Amino acid sequence: MQSINLAEHSVRQLNQQLHDQFHQLEDDQWQVSSTRGQHNIACGLNQDLTVNIHGHVGYFCAGMNQRAHIIVHGNAGQGVAENMMSGTVHVKGDASSAAGATAHGGLLIVDGNTGARCGISMKGCDIVVKGNVGHMSCFMAQAGTLVVCGDAGEALGDSLYETVIFVKGKVQSLGADCVEKPVTKKHLTQLKKLLTSAGAQDDPSHFKRYGSARQLYNFKVDNSY
Repeated sequence: MQSINLAEHSVRQLNQQLHDQFHQLEDDQWQVSSTRGQHNIACGLNQDLTVNIHGHVGYFCAGMNQRAHIIVHGNAGQGVAENMMSGTVHVKGDASSAAGATAHGGLLIVDGNTGARCGISMKGCDIVVKGNVGHMSCFMAQAGTLVVCGDAGEALGDSLYETVIFVKGKVQSLGADCVEKPVTKKHLTQLKKLLTSAGAQDDPSHFKRYGSARQLYNFKVDNSY
């Protein structure tokens, strides 16, 4: 196991050592301490590593992740797991705005709450938030699944495409072209699998499903002037 203290090493040095594991895997277990809210920690990984980050992190932690399992033992700033391709990112605390933005794959788990625009423009990842999500979550989301075990803020799913949203609590308001949809057996199975993967004990039958009404896919000449 490798231990890196960011009071003694720079984030650049940490990330370089993690990136070097792609060419020659020497150690798949890493511990990072003294984070002090620094930005860009553990970005661009592309190896089967487990990285435990002890402390709060700043912007874009675990961005562009591939294959790695990254655990943040604290809160995360804006854009955690942004553009993730695969692997798992688990935030034990809260996450700020744009968590999982543009992520194509992998699983993002947030044990606490997230800020605004969680899952904005997500393109195939799965996100499980055990608390609440802020306004405009899943804005223009294209594919993947967002699971919210708490409440959702205003304009949920505004202008979304084919992302599936499950919410257990209250939804303050739905965004443009986002509607409630029936929950089928297939959806319950999918939801149960995601909840289990995230270590959540919530009953899938207590969730509502939201998705696109598909009314914004094509230009309507009637709306022209």
